[in-house]
Amino acid sequence: MQNIGTQTVLSRVTAELPNGLRIATEAFQEGWNFVRSGDVHQLDKAIQKCGWHFIWIAEASQHAGVGQTEQAAIASALKLALRRVGPGFNAASVDRVDISHYPWFFIAKVKIYPYQIQESSALQESNQVTAIRMAASIGETPVTNLSATAI
Repeated sequence: MQNIGTQTVLSRVTAELPNGLRIATEAFQEGWNFVRSGDVHQLDKAIQKCGWHFIWIAEASQHAGVGQTEQAAIASALKLALRRVGPGFNAASVDRVDISHYPWFFIAKVKIYPYQIQESSALQESNQVTAIRMAASIGETPVTNLSATAI
């Protein structure tokens, strides 16, 4: 397994990539692969050369993990953080890794950002419907049954 550090990029096994873009990957866990063809900046440039987009549009996910080695603890934390990446995202980048060492184990905190690799520069629409709760002015009845299509 590759050493996991900041700017490590992972892609979903099912991620659609531009024609002509060849990236070396290594299997990780639960449907994710390490991208061995460089860091987040190199991957972004390669994707842009193909006319596609590497979009960051969501908040970071942070988790902690435990292991007998630094890398085992990082892998444990990364596995938990990747579980929080929504199905609409097909890539993730490790932004930060903090390690604490104890006599018989390590604790790692990993912060990742989800990305979307896609051909269009516009956000892809979702078929999900999200309820929106409207605040009412003083003396008015709140409106609670409105919904809007989430993006």
